[in-house]
Amino acid sequence: MKVALVGRDLDEVEPLVAEYGFVIDQDSPEVVISNGGDGALLGAERLYPGIPKLGLRNSKTSTRHRDTDAQMVLQRLVEGTLREQRFLKLEAEVKGRKLIALNDIIIHNKILSSAVRYEVEIDGRNHMGEIVGDGLIVATPFGSSAYYRSITHSIFQVGIGLAFNNSIEPVNHLVLKETCEIEATILRGPAQAAADNDPEWVELDAGDKIKVRKSECFARILSIETLRGDQFHLINHTGG
Repeated sequence: MKVALVGRDLDEVEPLVAEYGFVIDQDSPEVVISNGGDGALLGAERLYPGIPKLGLRNSKTSTRHRDTDAQMVLQRLVEGTLREQRFLKLEAEVKGRKLIALNDIIIHNKILSSAVRYEVEIDGRNHMGEIVGDGLIVATPFGSSAYYRSITHSIFQVGIGLAFNNSIEPVNHLVLKETCEIEATILRGPAQAAADNDPEWVELDAGDKIKVRKSECFARILSIETLRGDQFHLINHTGG
């Protein structure tokens, strides 16, 4: 089987990959192994969309590192007994660009000392009029345990979540049907938009719009057990 390696400290993984007979092929892999934390997995999905991912934590991101558990997971990969799950992704259109996210689409004020003013429409209907705050998070169930949860103190299993970040007036978070389309219009910037942990942000100013909907693509994640999106955690070298 051909695998690609993505993440940090890949020298920890390469000997194990060779031991189990995998061939490293960064150009046309059948499986992508990410080594590190959640960010490594998001980066792997961005680099290799749609190809099955196997997420491992390394000794520097886990205080309970054991090689034996990584070996067990790789053995399961050889045997073909890992479970594959498919997770919803989001697609955003902004300023002629398309952003794809596994976790979330983020709109954030660019200047820390200046709030962003914006409006949100859900399936063409305005929600709450002008909103003033640090921005908006549009999250998937997979990503609801990340930035979305830090704002709302909640997670969800189905649909698309909206979290209003540090709004001056309280705005309740929403969980919408996954068929809903969300459009945010910047009334006063500057602001920025990004997908997941992609370091390439899109600059936004007054009048700019960003449309977010369910993507036709999905992420394929390999794991030992069936997991809900909000339960997902990387396969640790401790097995936990």
